[in-house]
Amino acid sequence: MPEFQQFTLNFGPQHPAAHGVLRLVLDMDGEVIRKADPHIGLLHRGTEKLAETKPYNQSIGYMDRLDYVSMMCNEHGYVLAIEKLLGITPPLRARYIRTMFDEITRILNHLLWIGSHGLDIGAMTVFLYAFREREDLMDCYEAVSGTRMHATYYRPGGVYRDLPDAMPKYEASRWHSAAEVKRMNTSREGTLLDFIEAFTERFPACVDDYEALLTDNRIWKQRTVNIGVVSPEQAMQLGFTGPMLRGSGVAWDLRKKQPYGAYADLDFDIPVGVNGDCYDRYLVRIEELRQSNRIIRQCVEWLRANPGPVIVDDYKVAPPPREKMKGDMEALIHHFKLFTEGYSVPAGEAYAAVEHPKGEFGVYLVADGSNKPFRVKVRAPGFAHLAALDEMVRGHMLPDVVAVIGTQDIVFGEIDR
Repeated sequence: MPEFQQFTLNFGPQHPAAHGVLRLVLDMDGEVIRKADPHIGLLHRGTEKLAETKPYNQSIGYMDRLDYVSMMCNEHGYVLAIEKLLGITPPLRARYIRTMFDEITRILNHLLWIGSHGLDIGAMTVFLYAFREREDLMDCYEAVSGTRMHATYYRPGGVYRDLPDAMPKYEASRWHSAAEVKRMNTSREGTLLDFIEAFTERFPACVDDYEALLTDNRIWKQRTVNIGVVSPEQAMQLGFTGPMLRGSGVAWDLRKKQPYGAYADLDFDIPVGVNGDCYDRYLVRIEELRQSNRIIRQCVEWLRANPGPVIVDDYKVAPPPREKMKGDMEALIHHFKLFTEGYSVPAGEAYAAVEHPKGEFGVYLVADGSNKPFRVKVRAPGFAHLAALDEMVRGHMLPDVVAVIGTQDIVFGEIDR
């Protein structure tokens, strides 16, 4: 019988399952992996250094582009750190709006994850199903910020503007008749909150569809059960957070342990796994879809009943309303100074973290009293997860590498920064 050949395999960066620009150098013994060495840096944009050259508010848009699948959650971590340094608290309505959009973002992230992870392993239909629901939530992003992805909606002291009273509507065209467009616009006749509420009513059935395709599918289970097993102790030592940590059975979630936004007032559960394998991490994320839907429903109910301001009434850090700015010289000066120089932040340091869809996303800021941060450091959850790839895939077969990369849910914008 011939012996297995030992060789080195280059996996990526031009690979559909590399999820960005991952170059993985694999030491192989036949089909079995002996060592996996991730090479990063192919996407490096110097985001943290760029943020140190600009006034604080001008870097909010950079945060969207870190994990470009979880845009508003990145913004949340950054503005929380600025608010700590400034010593300001956003109005309660703004905190509920942020919480609602954090959970909309979590659903957006997990839908892209389940679609691409399924595609990597060979399940094609779930990708189309997941992107069908993503479209509606992207429309919610567009309704509040004017853009479908890089929203720049959160601001130190609140959010850019209140929720709109109308949703964008489809128009008749050569592809869609007037009758078809009328049916498509049924859920768009009311406010943004009405649209989100209609989405939350139908979404649990959509999650049931994903589970019908995957949860008891024997091929899916063969590809994920007992693959990339990580014990609770290992998970903590490796710096896992989010679904990667909870999939190993550790019930750690910043929304419960260190509440921010409006999470302390909301009712939701934290799903945890048992075996710490790819299948458990899949089940954790599926349940998170349901829990996020539950949180969004509570936020919609509260926001309907409680109108109010959505940003602090301090023109040193938040622009005055446009009506006031156009009729009052003082307000015009505040507006001009804020958008040219920004605001000066008292000297000090702050770390703020949020329960990002992928784990703990933290921003460490050092201020020197000027209008620009002296130091910006981003704690990206995917970086620690990718560092554990070697430990997770050793002894597995080559196709299992794809399953493990998929279960880590890595995005290279935040890893390379």
